[in-house]
Amino acid sequence: MIYQLTTANRLMIADFLEGLDESQWQVETLCRGWTVQHMAAHFVQPMLLTFGRFFLAALRYRGNTDRTVDHFTQRIARRPRPELISLLRTHAGDRVDPPRVGPMGPFAETCLHLRDIARPLGLPADVPTAHWRILLDYLVSPAVAPALVRPGTVDGLRLTATDVDWSAGSGAGAPVTGPIEAIGMAITGRSSALADLSGEGVALLARRS
Repeated sequence: MIYQLTTANRLMIADFLEGLDESQWQVETLCRGWTVQHMAAHFVQPMLLTFGRFFLAALRYRGNTDRTVDHFTQRIARRPRPELISLLRTHAGDRVDPPRVGPMGPFAETCLHLRDIARPLGLPADVPTAHWRILLDYLVSPAVAPALVRPGTVDGLRLTATDVDWSAGSGAGAPVTGPIEAIGMAITGRSSALADLSGEGVALLARRS
């Protein structure tokens, strides 16, 4: 099911990107140093690169995954915007299973990175709340990859969504309430989403972001 949801999200993101004007493509996203054009390139990067090519590049950066990803993102982002959108549509159904995160990794990226783009632009574009519920259940689970949520981020917190029936954490935890999208963005290190949350646990979450 996750593969199908990822495919649907990629197609929706392609439509969203196509509706942006040239100036919006140059706006910086919540991923520091990346514009919307860079993010569009990042969406298609896993489908264009073999593991071997990525591994060899990672050796140049001494195993630093973030620097390796940025290297390829910067290169792919040189392609014309229509080509990036076309590639995203063409490869929307590709099944990508990155090490450590598996199919949840690409699914998480469609949810989080769409909002990384839309929030700075002041646009409401978002995946369905049902997708956020699936993602949040994963993000607060012991199996979550450290690359998505830093260890200890949600410890001692009681997370409660105000727009959908979802909660996590012990009843004795410091409360954090707000839209499920904002909770997801905040626990994955997007500090700008903290303003949309309330409760005694927000200050604690802010120190961990």
